[in-house]
Amino acid sequence: DIMPVHIGDYVMIGPNTMITTVNHPITPKGRREHLGIGKPVTIGNDVWIGGNVTILPGVTIGNNVVIAAGAVVTKTVPAYALLVGNPAKQIGWMSEYGHRLYFDEKGVAECPESKQRYRLQNGLVQKIKE
Repeated sequence: DIMPVHIGDYVMIGPNTMITTVNHPITPKGRREHLGIGKPVTIGNDVWIGGNVTILPGVTIGNNVVIAAGAVVTKTVPAYALLVGNPAKQIGWMSEYGHRLYFDEKGVAECPESKQRYRLQNGLVQKIKE
């Protein structure tokens, strides 16, 4: 590829996963000229990427994300997200212990194992420091 791929600490990547930073022009003229379009990919810490996942150019994946096998990630992913499908769709949130997070009307969820609390605000999840 023609741009960097940054992979954080403690990232697990399943077999046959493709991380690509290069694309091609949409126009026939651009393709005939063999032009490449490069965008970097960044993967945060503690991310789990299932087998046969495809991550496209320009994608940034936040910390503590889980991506199910076979997903095609086409856009930036917020921390603690759970993604599935083609194209990848966020179907929920995960705690650092791998449990689904269910937020109450105040936007607060608690991990059943660690008892760590999380806040969902403006489409982003953060740990609550208590």
